[in-house]
Amino acid sequence: MRVLIAGATGYIGRALTRSLTAAGHEVVGLSRYPLGAAHTVPELVAAHGWAPTEAEPPEEAWAGIEGVVNLVGEPIAGRWTDAKKREIYDTRIQATRNLVDGIRQLTHRPAVLVNASAIGYYGDRGEAELAESDPPGEGFLPGLVRDWEAAAASAEPLGVRVVRLRVGFLIGRDAPFLKPQMPLFRLGLGGPLGSGNQWWPWVHLDDVLGLYRRALEDGGMSGPVNATAPTPVRQRDFARAVGRIVGRPALLPAPRFALRLVLGGFAAEVLDSRRVLSRAAEAAGYEFAYTELEPALREALGGP
Repeated sequence: MRVLIAGATGYIGRALTRSLTAAGHEVVGLSRYPLGAAHTVPELVAAHGWAPTEAEPPEEAWAGIEGVVNLVGEPIAGRWTDAKKREIYDTRIQATRNLVDGIRQLTHRPAVLVNASAIGYYGDRGEAELAESDPPGEGFLPGLVRDWEAAAASAEPLGVRVVRLRVGFLIGRDAPFLKPQMPLFRLGLGGPLGSGNQWWPWVHLDDVLGLYRRALEDGGMSGPVNATAPTPVRQRDFARAVGRIVGRPALLPAPRFALRLVLGGFAAEVLDSRRVLSRAAEAAGYEFAYTELEPALREALGGP
């Protein structure tokens, strides 16, 4: 299969390009800086320039494309000023609309679009077990993900199978979610965030890559798919597991008010409780490489 990846130079994009290439697929990249993309991701067979919020991808990028993966989006980490929120929104929703508009203009359309999505869809849901059929929560993040998925789903009337992968807290070597936390944990300053009782749906990079490959290759998979391990954990247990691996205590709490003061709206990403279950992936017969947290963390952190 010849696959077009929008956002091929990001953390998941680089790893997915390597994974697809190793499986015998050809990967074409879309990037604002195509020369840099070709250097950063040498496995790409071609790289094309694209300003995702401004226009459709160039016509030449679509030659022979059978599947599309959309990973474009401004990182949500950081304080959410009005400008930051607009950038987070536009680089997802407008970019996805432009991508679908590009597909609409094709005579020979790709069979599948696999669009990035996020567990932020569910919002703060306490102890409730959440599956793909549950409605979105309330607030900026759920509204963002709802609109993001709707933009991707607009490709379905064009005859394109659409899969939306709602990715959980991503564990992997140098993962953007995990890496910034490690200096504090290694100093013994890690611990519960807020109460620590909130559910954290985590997933290892190997399984994210496996689910992207499955979504591309399995014609029976469509709609939302929770890309989360089958065993979500409470945040305090996540912190304790990291502490055990680095050999340091992980008991120092970070109060909710302090997190909200420092992080603003982004604090919801770590304080919201989302007990997300991977029902669709399991129904499709996907077998997770990592079903338990500690082995996943040990692989990611190089622990024994």
